[in-house]
Amino acid sequence: MKKIINPYAGTSEGLGYNCFACAPENPCGLKMEFYEDGDEVVSFWKPNGNFQGWLNTLHGGIQATLLDETGGWLISRKFQTSAMTTNLNIKYKAPAPIEGTIEIRARMKEQKRNFVIMDITLTANGVLCSSAEATYYCFPREKAEKDFHFLPYEVEE
Repeated sequence: MKKIINPYAGTSEGLGYNCFACAPENPCGLKMEFYEDGDEVVSFWKPNGNFQGWLNTLHGGIQATLLDETGGWLISRKFQTSAMTTNLNIKYKAPAPIEGTIEIRARMKEQKRNFVIMDITLTANGVLCSSAEATYYCFPREKAEKDFHFLPYEVEE
């Protein structure tokens, strides 16, 4: 498993990068980090009471963000381009606790032209809490660089 380097870290001043999910400088954000594990992209994230929905339970909207962001990083790393989510179908299966470590995994299911369909899971303490089938529209690399300031996603050696 290799850590994926966030190419936008430290660019909040220049580019205005302040992603709620993955910007390390966002004081209200989730500060997610990502790893490449074979064909999958994985994130390990520690929640706290600020992200609570029901008592001692991670808010469903935060779970949706964790699932979607991990899928987006799979696109950025494996396809080296930007994408936008066109569909995110989530199934909530068990309460996700606000203590301990959450593991989110994304893996590609299929590709149809510029669309990538993937399965994403969110587990806590070995329990599947939520899962999603997500579809992303991948932009051509030139458009991603020009319009979205795409930078290559590399891993630490």
